[in-house]
Amino acid sequence: MSQKLVKTLTLDVRSPAESMADFSTAWKTGKPQKTARISFATPELLWKTLTAKRWDLLKALCGAGPVSIREASRRVGRDVKAVHTDVTALLGAGVLDRTEDGRIEFPFEAVKVEFLLHAA
Repeated sequence: MSQKLVKTLTLDVRSPAESMADFSTAWKTGKPQKTARISFATPELLWKTLTAKRWDLLKALCGAGPVSIREASRRVGRDVKAVHTDVTALLGAGVLDRTEDGRIEFPFEAVKVEFLLHAA
């Protein structure tokens, strides 16, 4: 019985220096990373990008394959224009992909969000 490899996107909070250090290590070793990673400089920037409505959109698109913005809007029960704005932000952050035929896709099967809150 073969196990299916889960494609996971990790959203985290790290400094640009930490992100570059990990990239450099992966580049030097030539080892592929097991998860895709998008890093944000602060928790505030992560939450500004990943609002509650955008999180709902990702949940609706997870595993759905390529869909039109109109279909994405139908799935989340929201106005097409508002969903278009959210899609544009998520495309800009690298969270969503656009297919050659113009549809949008969340090409992952799972999302992991990680950051650490330190005492002041």
